[in-house]
Amino acid sequence: MKPARRPDYNLSDVLDRLLDKGIVINAELVISVAGIPLVGVALTAAVAGMETMSAYGVMGDMDKRVRERKTIVTV
Repeated sequence: MKPARRPDYNLSDVLDRLLDKGIVINAELVISVAGIPLVGVALTAAVAGMETMSAYGVMGDMDKRVRERKTIVTV
């Protein structure tokens, strides 16, 4: 068998895919001493374009508030 070479991807392709499809990262960390849990950390992060986030109902309220905010331009 010969390994197949994957097509070359550049940063632009990766960012386009990431913002279009999105990614969710879930991480949990527990620090314990002698079997006794002392510190627990839970992290959930979602990265995607606002269009993708809105389609899944994530951050919809924040997006609406930002869009309704009036922009003041001073010269």
